[in-house]
Amino acid sequence: MKTIYPIIAVLLLVGCKSAPERPENPFFTEQNTAVDYASVTADDVKVYADIVMKETKEKIESIKSLDNADFEAVFGCLDGIFNEMTIASNNCFMLYWVSPDSLTRANGLEAYQNLSDYSTNIFSDKALYEEMTSVKTSDAFTKLDEHEKRLVNKLMMDFERSGVNLEAEKLERFKTLTSEINELSAAYSNNMNTADEKLILDEEGIDGLPESFKNTYHIAENKYEVPVMNATNRPIMGNAKSEETRKEYYTKYNSRAADKNIDILNQMLEKRHELASLMGYNSYAEYNLAAKMAANPENVWSFLEDLVDKSQDKALEDLKMLEALKQNDPAAKDKTLHAWDIAYYTNQILKNEYNVDHEIIREYLPMKQCLEGVLGMYEQLLGYEFKKVENPMVWHEDVELYEVLQDGKLVGRFYLDLFPRPNKESWFYCVGISDGRKQADYYQIPASMLLGNFTRPTDELPSLLSFKELNTLFHEFGHIMDAMSYKGEFSLQAGAKADFVESMSQISENWTLDYQTLSTFAKHYDTGEVLPEEIFNKLKASQNVCSGYHTLSSLRKCYYDMYLYNRFDPENPFDTDELWKQIDKELGLDGLYVEGTHPQASWIHINTHPVYYYGYLWAEVYAQDMFTVFKENGLNNQKTGIRFRDLILANGDQKDVLENVETFLGRPSNNEAYIESLGLE
Repeated sequence: MKTIYPIIAVLLLVGCKSAPERPENPFFTEQNTAVDYASVTADDVKVYADIVMKETKEKIESIKSLDNADFEAVFGCLDGIFNEMTIASNNCFMLYWVSPDSLTRANGLEAYQNLSDYSTNIFSDKALYEEMTSVKTSDAFTKLDEHEKRLVNKLMMDFERSGVNLEAEKLERFKTLTSEINELSAAYSNNMNTADEKLILDEEGIDGLPESFKNTYHIAENKYEVPVMNATNRPIMGNAKSEETRKEYYTKYNSRAADKNIDILNQMLEKRHELASLMGYNSYAEYNLAAKMAANPENVWSFLEDLVDKSQDKALEDLKMLEALKQNDPAAKDKTLHAWDIAYYTNQILKNEYNVDHEIIREYLPMKQCLEGVLGMYEQLLGYEFKKVENPMVWHEDVELYEVLQDGKLVGRFYLDLFPRPNKESWFYCVGISDGRKQADYYQIPASMLLGNFTRPTDELPSLLSFKELNTLFHEFGHIMDAMSYKGEFSLQAGAKADFVESMSQISENWTLDYQTLSTFAKHYDTGEVLPEEIFNKLKASQNVCSGYHTLSSLRKCYYDMYLYNRFDPENPFDTDELWKQIDKELGLDGLYVEGTHPQASWIHINTHPVYYYGYLWAEVYAQDMFTVFKENGLNNQKTGIRFRDLILANGDQKDVLENVETFLGRPSNNEAYIESLGLE
């Protein structure tokens, strides 16, 4: 998942007021010098944000006082302004997510919210919008390059979607709602990340878990303390023989922060609906989708319903198969299949019918080697070189820094913050820091951070990834490569549309199912033995076990997200627990919801990325379609990889992304490869 929430440069553009002398601060660096995060203090964060806002206000006023507005003086300058604002915002939000220091986190959040509020004011500045309009309606506009016209149209649309044309009273309400939503969203994330649920187990309760897992969480004789978090979810749910253990873990995991976040979610639903209504839309989904590839809710619902039709029959067959397994399990006292049983009995199929034991496969996937594997793959495929920086200036000793070189030239850098720790954001993300941008006398390189929560190494064992976590690593690194590859003129064009952006990461996961790629790094942590091809072949053959259910389970979340934001009625608001039951009945999954759980209380997407979840499936269609070109030409074919880099990854929003996809394919795009990948054809 990619989140866009830095490496600062002094802006010197025609028509823009140049930055004055700045006080000493770690964030203000020379051209493409990395920020010294190790020396950043909480005061530095506050001062940094305040200075950026002050300078931005001066530059905005200089645009509004222009006598002769032209593209460079208005839109070129605005791109520079938003570049610095975004870098500051990203820095502040990132440190709120990852800093070990509580005051730095607090100042980071406050600064981020202040920057966000000020950004809202910029986008609703009518005088500034008039300067933009004068450029758009001038004869000179018709002579602009295609990417320049796209920048004009996109930025003006962003202003219009931010209420610039609203009447004064409604505009003030828009600003208030935006600020309130940001505050609620931050509170939701904080509650989720600070939830400290633990499961206390004895030997009987932890039976079925591998010895390495037991050793990690053993605290006393016959006593284990297992934190309820992403890194322990799959091992417990897939391996614990005790149904009581699975049920208790499932309930705790799907109820994190519910005491606070259910109410916060209800408030966000009301405020987002009101905001959309102010803008003249029938729902927040309609407002949100207007700027995406899908364009409107009807297209999303049609897309989702088609996939339900294709997956539902197999999903129900999958559930019947799992139910029969439980009924025939002599150890099962309750013969009814529950939600907490699905991963366990799916794992039994993998072990018994395919001889696939994911805990054994984990032993062949040490983090260090997996990281070397994904780096090596992309060095070959995209023609990059990755150079690890020794003794980097970072916010925590766990963090690593890499420079990205192309033909010996520095073109980007990325940070790796891979392991969980208290108060750190608990999900998996590529976090944007700075985007590529052409400055007056140099090119500003992109910088990103891969935020992970993989199992932490111990004195006895290295960090060992499950195969699913390996896919997550490749997925998020695909986002990193997308960010590193942008070479465009304007930072505002660095990102593709939100429902396409996952394509560039999802395509990466295909290489984990290529034995030639996997065998270069999948080596036993103790013996060094390469993952046997026999095990790999069984793993690959098992990929579509319960694929119907897994697809329908993803669609269940897509429906939930769309119901929240497309069918919300302020006069009759949802009971967000009952909504799960309603959707389960609609999809033929009656009984899947577990009473007393509240998955919506710790689900980051419906908080920070509303109307987004369908995009994973939407983007997967393009990812699998584009992968057919690699299958035809060779998965390590650098010519194909560089063509993919230059046409797709480097594009951002400079050209219509679908046109570039079809240029890469040499034909119109279709969903055949996607349906085949699910085993649903």
